[in-house]
Amino acid sequence: MPSLSKFLADNRGLSEKEADWLQHLIGDWNLLSDLLRADLVLWIQEEEGALAVAHCRPATGSTVYYEDPVGSLSDDGVEGTEVTRLLAGGEPHHRPTAIEREGRTATGLLIPVRKNGRTLAVLAAEHPDDDSRTSHSETQKRRLGGRLLRMLETGAFPIEGAPIPPRRGAPRVGDGVVELDEAGVVRWISPNAISAFHRFGIEGDMEGITLAELSTEVLQSRSPVDESLPLVLMGRAAWRSDMQARGGTLSLRAVPLTDRDGRTGAVILVRDVTELRRRERELITKDATIREVHHRVKNNLQTVAALLRMQSRRMKTDEAREALAEAMRRVSTIALVHESLLQGSQEAVHFDEVIDRCLRLAVDAASATVHRAGTPRLADAQVEVRTRKTGRVGSIRAEEATPLALVVTELATNAVEHGLSETGGTLTIHSERTGSHLLISIEDDGRGMGAAKPTGLGTNIALTLVQGQLGGTLTWDSLDDGGTRAMVEVYLDPLTI
Repeated sequence: MPSLSKFLADNRGLSEKEADWLQHLIGDWNLLSDLLRADLVLWIQEEEGALAVAHCRPATGSTVYYEDPVGSLSDDGVEGTEVTRLLAGGEPHHRPTAIEREGRTATGLLIPVRKNGRTLAVLAAEHPDDDSRTSHSETQKRRLGGRLLRMLETGAFPIEGAPIPPRRGAPRVGDGVVELDEAGVVRWISPNAISAFHRFGIEGDMEGITLAELSTEVLQSRSPVDESLPLVLMGRAAWRSDMQARGGTLSLRAVPLTDRDGRTGAVILVRDVTELRRRERELITKDATIREVHHRVKNNLQTVAALLRMQSRRMKTDEAREALAEAMRRVSTIALVHESLLQGSQEAVHFDEVIDRCLRLAVDAASATVHRAGTPRLADAQVEVRTRKTGRVGSIRAEEATPLALVVTELATNAVEHGLSETGGTLTIHSERTGSHLLISIEDDGRGMGAAKPTGLGTNIALTLVQGQLGGTLTWDSLDDGGTRAMVEVYLDPLTI
């Protein structure tokens, strides 16, 4: 099934701004659906007829559609004819009509979606018939939903440019609804909203009193107050804000109600987000603690590497100096992973950046007979080694990043020391990832390994890490045009952040 964006992009009768307006409507029409307790279907005009391009089910009531109507064309019946008439610019009747959906009776209402006086689409609001008595709360919500439908008809809803920040805990109709008049006085409040405000510390009857006045009495004087809170409490701006008092937190969203004469009131959605905000604060504290741990580990590892470097300078034999240099390089590689964790999520490492740094580390520390392309030549006998990276690994779990970084560094170092130290050439790392499957090849265009099997401490370390910690395979083969390729194949664990 094509997406709404695809439907709108293929429609020649809508400009880019008009398509964006319909996208804005779809992003906020759950408010309408929940207030009306009705399914919403958006119809646009196509060459073949009226086409349903979006559908929303209410969270506060039952649906009339078991099958998604998106992608279907309107029929030739009375309802389809009315949709076509409205799409052509006709005026709505504003009368609910009896309809049938999948063998059940329902009530439908058709409203044109207009912007700048032009009809862009038609919104069908449909709810199942219910023999039970409608409660006072449900009647009030449907009345408020009807006011928003009239705003939709005149192009006043959704509210253009409403800066609603994308913060978790957005209140919905089922959490609590308050209706304000143009002066900010409470005209009606739902039972769930009353419970939320009572837990917040506001007691007694709230109707007939200014919501801002009620809230000011319980606000914490020492806590910072969002500058947008007064606008939200008065219903003057389409905004979201949090209000804190007595250890609790309420999330508020204001939707001003307007007609042709101006603002006539507002709908305030309210949700108790005390527990959610507490958990967010704990996560922020935990994140800061973990970052500090990674920072200290990185510093400690760099200190160890510096100590090894100092000790290697005191060694009198080349063998001892090389052994300490290898240990220093491995410690530095682990430090790279912790530094990457500092810059991103504490659960994931962007491994492509680690590969870049491993390449530089491997070439710079591999042998005194080589120098990296773009760096000064220290001796006439040095050969030049170029590095190249292709493909992407993406983000991987921190537990897998450390052994994989060590493996890449060891294999890259071996390629330089044994394949390129005499002739120079190009060291290439190619990554290929499909889902959890990861394949990394380290290639050099040097003299090749021939029939000899790779041995040594670095090779043993790489094999142990790949087979033991990563549960993968490590193989070597000779390239046809000279050189050696090492292949690492592993299956990564799912990344959850």
